[in-house]
Amino acid sequence: MFNALLLDKQDDRMTASIQSIDEARLVGGDVLVRVEYSTLNYKDALAITGRAPIARTFPMVPGIDFAGVVEESGHGRYKPGDRVVLNGWGAGETHWGGLAQKARIPGDQLIPLPEGLTTRQAMAVGTAGYTAMLCVQALERHGVRADHGDLLVTGANGGVGSFAIAILARRGFRVIASTGRATEEARLRELGAAEVIDRATLSAPGKPLQKERWGAAVDCVGSHTLANICATLRYGGAVAACGLAQGMDLPASVAPFILRGVALLGVDSVYVPYERRIAAWNSIAQEVPAHVIDDVASEIALGEAVDVAGRLLQGEVKGRVIVDVNR
Repeated sequence: MFNALLLDKQDDRMTASIQSIDEARLVGGDVLVRVEYSTLNYKDALAITGRAPIARTFPMVPGIDFAGVVEESGHGRYKPGDRVVLNGWGAGETHWGGLAQKARIPGDQLIPLPEGLTTRQAMAVGTAGYTAMLCVQALERHGVRADHGDLLVTGANGGVGSFAIAILARRGFRVIASTGRATEEARLRELGAAEVIDRATLSAPGKPLQKERWGAAVDCVGSHTLANICATLRYGGAVAACGLAQGMDLPASVAPFILRGVALLGVDSVYVPYERRIAAWNSIAQEVPAHVIDDVASEIALGEAVDVAGRLLQGEVKGRVIVDVNR
């Protein structure tokens, strides 16, 4: 038996509670993992609160990522005792995820824990930090360089935003952080932001083409914010889009794309091929100092996840939330 946060739904009413579950109910994978840490992401919070149809079947264990130790393996890449990480692949959506003490997962969806990181640190990074690195790598593949001008990061107080600032600043970019929480300015500057602006300057409907301001951007917000970023990018600039905190819509025009040659780079973290996952995680392990990883995260027990999920959606939680599933 093991403990898990279980979502269930009856008569359109969803419940979320900690339950003791028989290991025999874990099916669908060739690797059994003893989970040490998981996280609470924005998508997890939506699933737990029922604010969005994240969970596709019920009952469901939420949690889009975890880190732990292999207990049993029928996969050639892993053996008992190996430490592994999971991000995405439908965990917590189409099959049981990481907010549990055990998980059974197809080995092809796992990666080895990067050298130099503990399982706790890996979850301090989590899908958020991994997505941030994917955004940075997407911009650099496009040719974005530090001398192209200021680089904007929206949703700066969130997990993706926080890591994006830290990574970009260490790579020599002058980073502008956009946030709705002015009280967090000191923390954002400690991460490496050269300037902090109010998100309200970007979140309202704007003109299709505006004054050029940014050489590039990482956007975690979507909707009018992303439209305004496109309208204010410098000629040839690019934005890596990975989030929808403001909305899924994009009320923009083609003007920035055909008159300034800007690029909109979509960044997915769920189904990224193995080689790119390894490259992103290895870069994180090599580039992001341990104190930065530790400073952007707070830790909760599994039993606190339901309450914290609601507060996260209200914007009351800063940085990353690590979940110790064994307490």
